[in-house]
Amino acid sequence: MRTTTGWRATGPMALRRVSLERRDLRPDDVAVRVDYCGVCHTDLHAVRDYDQHAKAPLVPGHEFTGVVTETGPEVTALSVGDRVGVGNIVDSCGVCAMCEAGQENFCHSFPALTYGGVDRKDGSTTLGGYSREYVVRDAFAYPLPSGLDPAAAAPLLCAGVTVWEPLRSLGVGPGSRVAVAGLGGLGHLAVKMAVALGAATTVISRTRDKDEDARRLGADDLIASADPQRMAAARDSFDVVIDTISAPHDLAPYLRSVAMDGTLSLLGYLGPVTVEVMDLLVGRKRLGSAGSGGRPATAEMLRFCADNGIVADVEVLPSSQVHTALDRLRRNDVRHRFVLDMSDLG
Repeated sequence: MRTTTGWRATGPMALRRVSLERRDLRPDDVAVRVDYCGVCHTDLHAVRDYDQHAKAPLVPGHEFTGVVTETGPEVTALSVGDRVGVGNIVDSCGVCAMCEAGQENFCHSFPALTYGGVDRKDGSTTLGGYSREYVVRDAFAYPLPSGLDPAAAAPLLCAGVTVWEPLRSLGVGPGSRVAVAGLGGLGHLAVKMAVALGAATTVISRTRDKDEDARRLGADDLIASADPQRMAAARDSFDVVIDTISAPHDLAPYLRSVAMDGTLSLLGYLGPVTVEVMDLLVGRKRLGSAGSGGRPATAEMLRFCADNGIVADVEVLPSSQVHTALDRLRRNDVRHRFVLDMSDLG
């Protein structure tokens, strides 16, 4: 086994710096020195709900960038010194219909998650990127294109590909009308990508407080969802609405803003929702969702971001301030993504 250092949960909203074990490299593995790891809402939920008596350990972190330090004997596509990124999936069965379609994120036998998952070979619990080293199957370590800042690119591996999937699958491009509801970690990347794809892009936010920020990101307009007149005027306006709001909310106003044969894609809140069928029927509207992305989409997204100068807006903190990052994220006190600098782990 290999030894590294990382941040392990010891109870609700509590992490401690500890020594961690990583597996010895398998033939198709690479060892990655983790340099930067994004702080996702999923991390916050996992640490907040962690039971200190749980049998399975928890080391969060599933959007990180770093450098390959060692490769297994069967690895040919990556070399020591290569810059790579790793997202929230580190393995899949590779043979089901979804995997063969390049949608490993929907693997029928469930993909191995970067943390809190089950290793497909030895059954151990996966430990995430809040650590100085990660050992991963080479197929799930993505070359990081030159020109992408490694700190600001880290959130692309989760938040980025999460919004990229529906934008691409729904055919967003020149002439498309896109609205992005919520302007947080997911939403600000959705705006940047929609604009770069050529869509007329609008932000929907509770108030107009983020109008300047929305326009800085490239949006053409901002609609305050708390303004019933503006929302009514936006009826049937958008081909695609990317809903990144993480809290439970009424979907009706957002469905009404969807144009005929358009789609409301729920990405932020993944719990139970209530929908009036008439809000779908009138206009043949669709309600969908998406989660993460497969290997082809992730690689495509990274190339697109490099070509268009897209990275996340980040605030970088040393990993020793992980509790500060989680607490501020809980209070929505970040624009738009925290990233931990793991160099202080040695």
